[in-house]
Amino acid sequence: MLADLYLPDECWEYIITFHIDHNRSMESLSVVSKQFLSITNRLRFSFTLGYRTVPFLPLLFGRFTNLTSLNLTSFYCNLNGLLRQISCFPLKLTSLSLSNHNNIPTDGMRAFSKKIKTLTSLTCSNMKSINSTDIFLISDCFPLLEVLDLSDPYHCEENEEVEPLLLTLFKLRKVNLSRHHYIDNKLIFHLFKNCKCLEEAILLMCFRISFDGIGSALRERPTLRSLSFSNAYYVTSITSHFIASLVSSTSLTCLDLTSSNISNELLYSIAREGLPLTRLCLQCCKGYSYDGLYCLLSKCRHIQHLDLGVTDFLNDQHVMELSLFLGELVSINLSCCYKLTVSAFFAVVKNCPSLSDIKMELTSIGKKSPESSKSLIDFTARLQLKYLCLAHNRWLTDENIIMFASISPNLQLLDLSNCGGIEEGIAEVLRMCCNIRHLNLSHCSRVNLLEINFEVPKLEVLNLSYTNVDDETLYVFSKSCRGLLQLSPKGCTKVTEKGMKRVMENCRQLRLIKSTVEKENKFNFVQ
Repeated sequence: MLADLYLPDECWEYIITFHIDHNRSMESLSVVSKQFLSITNRLRFSFTLGYRTVPFLPLLFGRFTNLTSLNLTSFYCNLNGLLRQISCFPLKLTSLSLSNHNNIPTDGMRAFSKKIKTLTSLTCSNMKSINSTDIFLISDCFPLLEVLDLSDPYHCEENEEVEPLLLTLFKLRKVNLSRHHYIDNKLIFHLFKNCKCLEEAILLMCFRISFDGIGSALRERPTLRSLSFSNAYYVTSITSHFIASLVSSTSLTCLDLTSSNISNELLYSIAREGLPLTRLCLQCCKGYSYDGLYCLLSKCRHIQHLDLGVTDFLNDQHVMELSLFLGELVSINLSCCYKLTVSAFFAVVKNCPSLSDIKMELTSIGKKSPESSKSLIDFTARLQLKYLCLAHNRWLTDENIIMFASISPNLQLLDLSNCGGIEEGIAEVLRMCCNIRHLNLSHCSRVNLLEINFEVPKLEVLNLSYTNVDDETLYVFSKSCRGLLQLSPKGCTKVTEKGMKRVMENCRQLRLIKSTVEKENKFNFVQ
């Protein structure tokens, strides 16, 4: 058939990239023909390396010649040696991730930078230890960096000579230095002043920076587009200097003040100046009220991403009113807003036609009967809704989740972990939402999978930790999801190693198993 339907490679590339956004689908296409194999090889731009793939590096780099991004976060052996080995290949990498390691691999990074000079993005987050002098090394090795993420180290060692390095990273556009406790007002001032291309700064939990310090820095970089800042959990409050500096930053589209002590005056000022915000995060913020929030959202009508997690005063009526101003909303986080029920859920779904991502963990959703909320929505399918996180909702029932599934048939991720009221309803949910790829049912002690006797073709990640599933249930369900890539039956005391081997007979593509099965504590990884 392919011989009769000849198209140039350029046409096939366009068709494949337009319809396929998933490596697993690429793998399937690669076995169709030699032409498709060649095309899909060229369309692979990122790769994650583990210790088992290292012997095959020459073959991998010879096959995927257009790689621009490498992820080494899962490589726990000699990282210096691996970087030296990678540097021997003629790669044009622009992005490198070295997160979750003990420290910065000094020797390997120097060898890597001598051969590969195209790097513009470096991520070293969640490192066990970072010395502030490590930034000297990074700036020396990669002076063309545009993105630098050194966030959330477990331990920071301070050095007084950090300031000069800020003069060398002249192309820096985005920097994340969250939890770097040595950073102070002076350093941030010079960062904003000297990095003239800086567009995004993430400085969460930086204890030595004050709001006045951020305000002075903002004056030096009025073109900043995104600011994320918090210090030591409400230790300092919003100041008039900060407010004046913030509202003068007319390019600002993203503002994250997580765990800050803010005020209504700040929100009134943002509304009055009409900042073009598209992303607003006030998670865990104190010091403001519904009046301030209403004022801001009623004036800033282009918010696409809104995070109001842990907002104590928020209730259903508030959400109904605010949702009328959120016509462009794409994602919302209402987790830990304990007064919210299913009425709030239906309000945002009804009034926000672009909404694709909802997080409502630890709310009162399900506490009130769904019948009382039917008037809030016409039940027309919301095809754009793809990500739904309802974890830790103890009142959530089968009736609730079936109703949610009926209006969101394109769901790809569903998190119902720690929802003890879920029993039979999951079968109906999977029947209606055939595009689900990620399903989390951990700690759902009463969930029943035996009624699922139909194909769940796209399910890839399944978490059944601490449920009551047994060998037979897991085996029967595995017949329905043969494309499973990751499975977690951790804490399932009725699942044995023998049962897991039977599951693997059905799920041939299974790559990762996270479990503690009977008499076996090392049965953790299958490749």
